[in-house]
Amino acid sequence: MKLRIRRRIDMPGIVGIIRKNQHEICEQRLHQMIDCMMHEPFYSEGAYVNEKMGAYVGWVCHKGSFSDCMPVLNEKKDLILIFSGEDFADKQITNELKEKGHIFDESNAGYLIHLYEENEKVFLERLNGWFSGILVDLRKEKVVLFNDRYGMNRIYYYEDKEVFLFSSEAKSLLKVRPELRNLDLESLGEFFSCGCVLENRSLFPKVFVMPGGSVWTFGDGKCVRKGHYFTPSTWENQPCLERDAFYQELTKTFRHILPRYFRSTSRVAMSLTGGLDTRIIMSGLDSRQELPCYTFGGVYRDCLDVLIAQKVAAACHQKHEMIRLDKSFFRNFSDHAEKTVYLTDGCHNVCGSHDIFLNGQAREIAPIRVTGKFGGEVLRSVANLKATRPLRDLFSPDLYEYILEAGSTVDEVRNGRPLSYSVFKGIPWSMYGCVAAEQSQLTYRAPFMDNDFVGLLYQAPAGLLSGKEISLRLIADNAPGLTRILTDRGFGERHAFPLSNIIKLFYWGLFKVDWYYGVGMPDWAMKLESKIGMFHLRKLFLGTQRIDHYRMWFQSEISDYVQQILLDRMTMGRPYLNNHFLEHMVESHIKGKRNYTNEINRAMTVELTQRLLIENI
Repeated sequence: MKLRIRRRIDMPGIVGIIRKNQHEICEQRLHQMIDCMMHEPFYSEGAYVNEKMGAYVGWVCHKGSFSDCMPVLNEKKDLILIFSGEDFADKQITNELKEKGHIFDESNAGYLIHLYEENEKVFLERLNGWFSGILVDLRKEKVVLFNDRYGMNRIYYYEDKEVFLFSSEAKSLLKVRPELRNLDLESLGEFFSCGCVLENRSLFPKVFVMPGGSVWTFGDGKCVRKGHYFTPSTWENQPCLERDAFYQELTKTFRHILPRYFRSTSRVAMSLTGGLDTRIIMSGLDSRQELPCYTFGGVYRDCLDVLIAQKVAAACHQKHEMIRLDKSFFRNFSDHAEKTVYLTDGCHNVCGSHDIFLNGQAREIAPIRVTGKFGGEVLRSVANLKATRPLRDLFSPDLYEYILEAGSTVDEVRNGRPLSYSVFKGIPWSMYGCVAAEQSQLTYRAPFMDNDFVGLLYQAPAGLLSGKEISLRLIADNAPGLTRILTDRGFGERHAFPLSNIIKLFYWGLFKVDWYYGVGMPDWAMKLESKIGMFHLRKLFLGTQRIDHYRMWFQSEISDYVQQILLDRMTMGRPYLNNHFLEHMVESHIKGKRNYTNEINRAMTVELTQRLLIENI
């Protein structure tokens, strides 16, 4: 057994090789896989090698984070755990372990090995959070690879008859297996249609994603069993509760789970918005608890998110800061775009480049960010994965066939319960890229994805999770004062008054106008805007709801970069694109004749993926 720990510049995750022979080659490749994940100066990394069992494992993590204590060993040193991510356990679990004589630091993952030691059969079922890990059991001569039940702490893998490779980042696999450095045409079609790859595949051939809730066992240097410790049916088969009983249990559960996400020896901050979900979280907190709050702001004005979040923070007696997307973002846009695509293995779009920029600044306030993301998906059945049909003229006939097939695939996988579609498919597939980008900069906590909370939502009466009733009621019951502050869509205490529909219509209009400027301007309006400036409406509404306006930025601030990437001879020579239409598309958008924001966004993302992860890795 060999152990190596050092401080380097890395991104969080685990990597590994399972192979019985070629010890020196495996060690060399393990170090290459780890080094391939080096990106930021605030990470720790290390490696564990067990030649006898054919296990070569590496890890990287945020310094001072929950998993910055690897490897974790039991008292007898015959159990070794490498863990990435976080576990939000009840105090009862750690107290039970202490009563049984185990000694550990509650602030990190040290107790997990004792949890396995006491009862390995229910070990994974008791974990709660986004995580992945590998456990080496010397007593039973087995290696166990596992992940969280949603698959949010992603594990990519490649396997053949000789070796099994896994990593939190696909680029590590591409680094040591050059034959994998290619784009899969079916996956490419899904990406252009849906903005993500479906069915636990990746952009790269023969590189797959470990399904959520998996537990895979290895022995003698090879995989002997691929199983699951959790399937959605476990929650789906629960009985529904009566309306009042469900709400009482929901309130009780929410209050119970919320403190888990604010416990830490490191500083924790709340990422506030003007919507319902962060307000639900704030309504459940003790206002006597000091909690720094911040909101992301845009370049044009203080958007409603900022203005409303300031009021919410003040009502909760908390300090609030704005983190502004300033013009330095445009000056270094190429760096932000390329970093975004590279860090996320092509899963996050160029139009998400501001996420790393803003979250990097947020880390200066606190290394842990609590967010209200996914509240809409789990509480209000907001759909997060949809297929579109981009312009046929941009693509080769072969690729466009896969684009059409992507729509059929989405229709197939969305059969069943909407909640299951969201939490086990939509969120892990379509929203993973954004989460990965943000997690590269700080620790990211999402209470609405808590296992106890989501599991209870499966017992909701039919139709209750299709509107805003539950969200508004949670706020009103926990902190009535917050309902007097209207959300960015005009919801709040006044929703009962006759003028409420007019108020909501006004806020909806602000959202739509800003969305048109930011992304979805119709072609006829593009032409009108270029001629008469849309009667200067831009000055009145731009930035009221959104902080990102890539449609306009592709025309102005970053138009040179768009042309540099998409009109380059390498891009024009890609066999899956129509270079004549590509040139027309870029020219028409920049001149304001047509709106090709989505096509430019995804074409640039794919091209950067090709250059950074395939040709220059």
